[in-house]
Amino acid sequence: MLDYDSGLPNYACISKGNLHDIDAARRVVFPPNSVVICDRAYVDYDWLNDLDSTGVTFVTRVKSNAGYEVEKSWGVNEKYPHIISDKTIRLTTFQSKKKYPGPLRLVKVYDEENDQYLSLLTNNMSWTANTISVLYKAIWEIEVFFKHLKQLFRIKYFIGTSANAVRIQMWSSMIVMLMLKYFQNIANFKWHLSNLVIFIRINRLQNRISIIGSIGR
Repeated sequence: MLDYDSGLPNYACISKGNLHDIDAARRVVFPPNSVVICDRAYVDYDWLNDLDSTGVTFVTRVKSNAGYEVEKSWGVNEKYPHIISDKTIRLTTFQSKKKYPGPLRLVKVYDEENDQYLSLLTNNMSWTANTISVLYKAIWEIEVFFKHLKQLFRIKYFIGTSANAVRIQMWSSMIVMLMLKYFQNIANFKWHLSNLVIFIRINRLQNRISIIGSIGR
């Protein structure tokens, strides 16, 4: 889980591969007014209803087989041509409407970069459709985060293969990522994370204080 303002990780769950994403998400307690952005793996209407009831806004993608009826269609701002439609809906299948009886908002957008249409589901009825689309786009930072873990910390290959060894390497990589992102944020020079990693590798035998001082410059 990444903090939107800083881009720093503030929660992680490392588990066995057979633990479903939503099972891990249920363990997290979000404070009111939080905004949770997640992909379709987290579309569990019980969980989404719990978020809504505790004052948490969510933005996710609707499942392709979701049954719903349109209560109202809203006009779209011509200033944002990527917004295709904006509707208030209610779920209609027996189980889904039992789990989430309230209204939802369905915003359909066109993702030009990947040439695809996305149907975004949210419980926020007041923000603009463009705000909803921008928020969901922020989820791609998660992909960047994992890309950095794989490429910069080489966790594609594990030193040990026991469960404990894998966890140690994963947690160590996460801690180093957190430290480097912090250094990146406080540095006067605007480092790219990959360059910062290379710089520290070159200077890893120097005194820690001198390295941090060099980063600041």
